[in-house]
Amino acid sequence: MKKSYIYNKVRRWTKKVVLIICPLSFSAALTSCNDFLDILPMNQVVLENYWTEKADVTNVMNSCYEAIENSNCLTRFAVWGELRSDNMRQGGGAIPNEINEILKENILPSNPMANWASVYECINRCNIVCHYAPEVQAIDPNYTEAEMRANLAEAITLRSLCYFYLIRTFRDVPYTNEPSIDDTQNYVIAASSFESILDTLINDLKSVEKDAVRRYYTDDSPSAYINSSKVTRTTIHALLADLYLWKGDWENCIRYCDLILDFKRQQYEDMLEREGNIYDMALFDDIPLILDMPAGTTQCGNAYNEIFGQGNSFESLFELHFRSNQGLQNSWVSNYYGNDVNTIGYLAAPAFLCDGVPSSENNIFTNTDGRFYSNVEPTNSRYAIAKYSRQTVYFTTKNVSIKTMADIKLSATRRSVASANWIIYRLTEIMLIKAEALIERGTGDDFEKAFRLIDLVNRRGNNITAEAAKGTLDKSKYIDSKAMMENLLLEERQRELMFEGKRWFDLVRTSRRDGNTNRLVTLATRKYQEGVNAIKIKLADPNIIYMPYSKNELKVNPLLKQNSAYANGEDSELLK
Repeated sequence: MKKSYIYNKVRRWTKKVVLIICPLSFSAALTSCNDFLDILPMNQVVLENYWTEKADVTNVMNSCYEAIENSNCLTRFAVWGELRSDNMRQGGGAIPNEINEILKENILPSNPMANWASVYECINRCNIVCHYAPEVQAIDPNYTEAEMRANLAEAITLRSLCYFYLIRTFRDVPYTNEPSIDDTQNYVIAASSFESILDTLINDLKSVEKDAVRRYYTDDSPSAYINSSKVTRTTIHALLADLYLWKGDWENCIRYCDLILDFKRQQYEDMLEREGNIYDMALFDDIPLILDMPAGTTQCGNAYNEIFGQGNSFESLFELHFRSNQGLQNSWVSNYYGNDVNTIGYLAAPAFLCDGVPSSENNIFTNTDGRFYSNVEPTNSRYAIAKYSRQTVYFTTKNVSIKTMADIKLSATRRSVASANWIIYRLTEIMLIKAEALIERGTGDDFEKAFRLIDLVNRRGNNITAEAAKGTLDKSKYIDSKAMMENLLLEERQRELMFEGKRWFDLVRTSRRDGNTNRLVTLATRKYQEGVNAIKIKLADPNIIYMPYSKNELKVNPLLKQNSAYANGEDSELLK
């Protein structure tokens, strides 16, 4: 029998392991380690002679980050979380067929984007760390128990993140926390349920949350960026808040959100004490956020520049870190969103999101919402995705009545290399996660508290004029209706997190809670201009909101049963 995905893709390096000298600092870990888990050079040693010291654990732990940053893995995270949503349509150039077919909701098990091998490769590397780190700690006196536990927390968090992407995409998937090491192991595994894996991930993270590093460096250190590019306790809290949101455990979701908000308040107070004044940040009520138009200036775009242009901002909780001088690059952004050569990538924003914003004729964005001007760019009758692909953006609205794009006097630069970081969690999403949990709990003044959080995020987005920063949302339209509050939350998540790999998952989560796909169908089909009815009929099946199992995986793993929404297609005939 052929071996399954876990065995074939990720086992071959473990029988003989490479001794590669990778610098032990994390800044070096963010560069390529010469693909040491995929390429076996001449100087090999047997596995038993490898796991002998702290450096061995560090090298493989670093490779876990490298695996999740790999373009095959990151592209799937972005495609799975965003492509099918109402945020994306075809852009420019010869768009890859597998992407175009998903945009058309013509998804087959043969589509390469249904292949999950790169994600399980990262999972296996994490399992390897969890397996061997305790053994190394027992024999290397320089590898302390606290360091070992912190490494386990990192590995378990990255593994949990990978599984979280998998279950949101495929629903039920094979689950293992055992590493693939030798030929005696059986890695043909049946799928575990969404719910059981969700519970497992929560329990795993709770077991290591106190072992994770709080901060690697002080905020004024040149290496402070590592605090949001490696797993910290705050990363774990963010992931737990999201997991509890999907589980429907509102109390625990809110509790973990509050832990993050409290931590950020304290961090801001420490910065104030150290620096005396922070001109480009402010408290929105009691939550510190980066200003789009810093105090005493007339230029906007600061929030974008710090969060997406520079990266590793104050608001970042965890993001994948790329540098212009490293081997790994963020080809997802440069190819699919655009770069300094091609303003528009393979993908673009649908017209309904963008038409008429400056003239106040758009239903999504107000004409004072800086997120629109920073994240979208009109290009050749389409709207290019500028989020992440822009290095800097500046515009002004002082003493200007905005009627057209020209009125804001926008100036922007694009990245010349594929070095855009990719954010997994940031502070405003935590605010919106908490707001969603409050809405769903719906007791006492929960709607009031939820509206406040949504309004604060919206106010920062509209921090391009003094008047708009006071608020553009009318509470009276929403506060008396749970349905209206839910819709407001979805709208604000769309505005704030657009193009960040979140929107399709938001619609899937809503459908799971609703028990039907009605809202998903209404929202997701807004981008289509033809064949809309056929797509609506297709998306009415609650099973089709998940991806199919790969055709190749079904061939090698007879324990997998294809999603019923895809069981009768053309590709299914090929499997017989």
